[in-house]
Amino acid sequence: MNKLAGETSPYLRAHADNPVEWHPWGDEATALARAQARPILLSIGYSACHWCHVMARESFQDASTAALMNESFVSVKVDREERPDVDRVYQLGHRLLTGQSGGWPLTAFLDPETLLPFFSGTYFPGRPRYGLPSFADLLRHLADAFANQAEAVAKQGERLAGAIAAVRTPPEKEAGEVPAASALAAIARDQLGSQYDNVAGGFGSAPKFPMPATLERLLRHWAGAGNKRDRDALNMVTATLTQMARGGVYDHLGGGFFRYATDRQWRIPHFEKMLYDNAALLALYSDALAVGSDPLFAGALRGTAGWMVGEMQQPAGGYSTAQDADSEGEEGRFYLWRRDAVKRLLDEDELLLVETLYGLDKPAGFAGKWHLSRRDAWRAVVERLYLEVDAAESLLASATAKLLAARQARPPPAKDDKVLAAWNGLAMDGLAKAGVCLNEQAWLDSASRAADFLRQHMIAEGRLHASWKDGVLGHVGFLDDHANVLLGLLSLLAARWRDSDWTLALFLGDELLNRFRDEGGEGGEGREEGGEPGGFFFTPHDAEALIHRPKPTEDDALPPGNATAIRALAALAHLAGEQRYLEAAEQAARWALPLAARHPATHCALLTALETVSEPPELIIVRGPTAEAEAWLQAARTGYRPARAVYLVPYEARRIPAYLPRLVAADAQRRVSAFRCSGFACGRPITDLDAFREMVG
Repeated sequence: MNKLAGETSPYLRAHADNPVEWHPWGDEATALARAQARPILLSIGYSACHWCHVMARESFQDASTAALMNESFVSVKVDREERPDVDRVYQLGHRLLTGQSGGWPLTAFLDPETLLPFFSGTYFPGRPRYGLPSFADLLRHLADAFANQAEAVAKQGERLAGAIAAVRTPPEKEAGEVPAASALAAIARDQLGSQYDNVAGGFGSAPKFPMPATLERLLRHWAGAGNKRDRDALNMVTATLTQMARGGVYDHLGGGFFRYATDRQWRIPHFEKMLYDNAALLALYSDALAVGSDPLFAGALRGTAGWMVGEMQQPAGGYSTAQDADSEGEEGRFYLWRRDAVKRLLDEDELLLVETLYGLDKPAGFAGKWHLSRRDAWRAVVERLYLEVDAAESLLASATAKLLAARQARPPPAKDDKVLAAWNGLAMDGLAKAGVCLNEQAWLDSASRAADFLRQHMIAEGRLHASWKDGVLGHVGFLDDHANVLLGLLSLLAARWRDSDWTLALFLGDELLNRFRDEGGEGGEGREEGGEPGGFFFTPHDAEALIHRPKPTEDDALPPGNATAIRALAALAHLAGEQRYLEAAEQAARWALPLAARHPATHCALLTALETVSEPPELIIVRGPTAEAEAWLQAARTGYRPARAVYLVPYEARRIPAYLPRLVAADAQRRVSAFRCSGFACGRPITDLDAFREMVG
């Protein structure tokens, strides 16, 4: 009997009508597999995943394949977005078993007694192709192996258990002194330079991912002390962001970025849109605009924020998770164009501009159709067509409106409307930074509504939960949920102070220390393996025990939780004047440093986090009425200064850092005072705007 109909996940519910006897992850499925001595077939995916849909159509909806699954296996479906802990450990198992990176769908076969995988893969086709066996043939082979080669299966599990233990083991102390974080950052910059694509931007060839943590690392390297002359680092960032904003990986009609490009030139994307990608890119493009104005970057920022607020924010305030790659059963169908359809929609001048700008006069790029991707800079196209800039912008606006209206009439891709705390935290961070960057109060309003939603709907019985769907809460929160939401709240507080956000930030800081910190006690894997305690586990201390309890540090689709936790706790410590938050961040940094030294270029987010604890930030706190303080904030926020944090704490605020003066005389409430703080010490208040400008300039 298929048991997915009662699940909250849209991905799991989409498989509720399969002839497969699916079970959700849990003790019931494990007990059944052990009682019947059958292996567990674990299938992990998510709702916007194209190849997950393909495997479902080819195999899980096929009666004969389902019969094989039901006869020989206990089949378990997992939404990797609701249970990132399960996904993370079995992606690791896949990598250790195969020596290859994983992905989705992940297909793993588990020993029911140990829950260790003895075989793992990703997508398997319905019939033999791509050099892969059919899924049905694979099922027959593995069922036979489990039944008749028990000793080999057991030995495979033992080897994997040893490999997992080795992953937990810290680097040998005798391997030599670990370089300082600044030295590792320089090594990472050189490694990234060797991987950089000088022709098309980005790193490597195809497929190409945005990699915002990598680009932020290079931008901070350029801005850091002694690196001002490293123009190449800055050029790697700006060239990549330019190619992405011009390319088909950006939706030029509806806004927002697709998950990745399938080609080197960024023209043809994998058409799913993920909330977390767009959130991180909002923050990154905001940083790039702080370096210098750029109309292309500003346009991408406005389009992406507009998509997030207009398409992804639910009426209650939370942001939905993703938009599907497929519509009407085809990948990208919603976004593709036939040239004759475009000709029917546009007048002659509009068509000429669109053809030239988006390459409709070039060969079709995807299944005989065109996907909009700018082939040249806007200014170059305008000059080539001998157009005035204002006239060209008017033509492009009218053409875009017509194309978008026609596209909106098509059946849209499905939307996964569950709310994930971790991804909403990133969205709050991105929108808060973008709102400050372009002075868009509506984006700050949107981020504040998301924070209110998390506080009102996703905290129950004193615990932040990882997911929410139709009023039903999912699993208790993981490291990413707490760390990302804390980071988002700090960015929102820097954009506009609210007592409710400050209260929630302090709660999350305490939760990180109390529920996730490895202090070397019982369950502290670092201490068990002979290493020093420190860092944060991905799961809380009272979580279900899996085959591995990770403490993530490497860059991934989302920034690793330890990097975000270190960064957020260090910022919270200096803002709150609370040493215990900083001590936890510093201890985690000491633990993580040898791991980053193994390969610095794959630890860019962590290196940025280590940078935030190696030297105290410059903290600028402005007190006063919001309107009168605007000029002060503008002066302090000018330019790209990643080590500076600026907060306006209005006099009417009731929950404020303890070291700030609380009582203000009535005649002084119209005046503005500013404090410059560093290392838990603040200077004398400054009440003259010109003197303040000189100090922060």
